[in-house]
Amino acid sequence: MADDFHSIQYPLGLDRGLGKVSDETSYPAHVEQLIKQVLLTNPGERINRPDFGCGLRRMVFAPNSDVTASLLQVTILQALDKWLGTAIKVDDVKVSAVSERLDVHIRYVLIARQERRYLDLRVEATI
Repeated sequence: MADDFHSIQYPLGLDRGLGKVSDETSYPAHVEQLIKQVLLTNPGERINRPDFGCGLRRMVFAPNSDVTASLLQVTILQALDKWLGTAIKVDDVKVSAVSERLDVHIRYVLIARQERRYLDLRVEATI
C-alpha cells in the first residue's frame, strides 16, 4: 500500500538535489518523528508554546532510581496524551536508567490506521 502522505521531515533537512526542504512520505515515520519532538523538547524551549515538550534529556541527570523511572513514565504518558492524543494511543511505556543514559520503550497504536507500533529511544547524557 502506497502512503499518500507528505510532510516536512524532522529533523529538518534539505534535499540538495531538489533544492527544497526534505519531505516525509510515510505516515508512521512522521508520527514517530512527532513523538521524538515531544520527548526531546524541554518545556520552555519553544517561545510560542512554552508548555510543549517532555524534558526527557533533563531527566538523564536525575538520580538513577525506580522513583525517577516511574516519574518519567508518567511524564511521558501525560506529554504524549496531551500533544499527540488524537494521533496515537499509548499502550505502554518502559523506562530504564543505565549509567549515563535513559532507555525508553514505547508501545503505541496509530489511531488513523489501527496499527501497532514500537519506538525505542536511547538518550545519552550530554554536557
